[in-house]
Amino acid sequence: MEARTGDHIVVEGTVVDQGRREGEVLEVIGSGDRTCYRVRWHDGHESIFQPGPGAHVAPDARGG
Repeated sequence: MEARTGDHIVVEGTVVDQGRREGEVLEVIGSGDRTCYRVRWHDGHESIFQPGPGAHVAPDARGG
Protein backbone atom coordinates (compact mmCIF):
# COMPACT_ATOMS: atom_id res chain seq x y z
CA MET A 1 0.00 0.00 0.00
CA GLU A 2 1.29 3.45 -0.87
CA ALA A 3 -0.47 6.58 0.34
CA ARG A 4 0.21 10.31 0.22
CA THR A 5 -0.64 13.13 2.58
CA GLY A 6 -4.37 13.84 2.25
CA ASP A 7 -5.27 10.32 1.10
CA HIS A 8 -7.87 8.36 3.04
CA ILE A 9 -6.94 4.97 4.46
CA VAL A 10 -9.49 2.24 5.09
CA VAL A 11 -8.73 -0.67 7.43
CA GLU A 12 -11.18 -3.54 7.13
CA GLY A 13 -12.09 -5.35 10.35
CA THR A 14 -10.56 -8.82 10.61
CA VAL A 15 -12.53 -10.00 13.64
CA VAL A 16 -16.30 -10.46 14.01
CA ASP A 17 -17.92 -7.26 15.33
CA GLN A 18 -14.83 -5.21 14.51
CA GLY A 19 -15.90 -2.50 12.10
CA ARG A 20 -13.85 -0.81 9.46
CA ARG A 21 -11.69 2.19 10.40
CA GLU A 22 -11.17 5.16 8.15
CA GLY A 23 -8.80 8.06 8.47
CA GLU A 24 -6.86 10.77 6.68
CA VAL A 25 -3.10 10.57 6.15
CA LEU A 26 -1.50 13.61 7.80
CA GLU A 27 2.14 12.64 7.28
CA VAL A 28 4.17 9.94 5.52
CA ILE A 29 7.03 8.67 7.68
CA GLY A 30 9.88 6.65 6.17
CA SER A 31 9.86 4.91 2.80
CA GLY A 32 9.71 1.49 1.16
CA ASP A 33 8.94 -1.42 3.49
CA ARG A 34 9.38 0.83 6.52
CA THR A 35 6.71 3.37 5.60
CA CYS A 36 4.36 4.43 8.38
CA TYR A 37 1.67 7.06 8.35
CA ARG A 38 0.42 9.58 10.88
CA VAL A 39 -3.34 9.22 10.54
CA ARG A 40 -6.28 11.17 11.96
CA TRP A 41 -9.03 8.60 12.36
CA HIS A 42 -12.68 9.55 11.92
CA ASP A 43 -13.20 9.39 15.69
CA GLY A 44 -10.72 12.28 16.04
CA HIS A 45 -7.78 10.29 17.40
CA GLU A 46 -4.37 10.41 15.75
CA SER A 47 -1.86 7.58 15.63
CA ILE A 48 1.19 6.29 13.82
CA PHE A 49 -0.03 3.49 11.57
CA GLN A 50 1.90 0.78 9.75
CA PRO A 51 -0.47 -0.82 7.25
CA GLY A 52 -1.21 -4.52 7.25
CA PRO A 53 -3.07 -6.76 4.80
CA GLY A 54 -6.52 -5.31 5.63
CA ALA A 55 -5.53 -1.71 4.78
CA HIS A 56 -5.98 0.13 1.49
CA VAL A 57 -6.24 3.65 0.11
CA ALA A 58 -9.88 4.59 -0.55
CA PRO A 59 -10.50 4.58 -4.34
CA ASP A 60 -12.02 8.07 -4.41
CA ALA A 61 -9.02 9.49 -2.55
CA ARG A 62 -7.00 9.49 -5.79
CA GLY A 63 -9.81 10.41 -8.13
CA GLY A 64 -10.55 6.82 -9.14
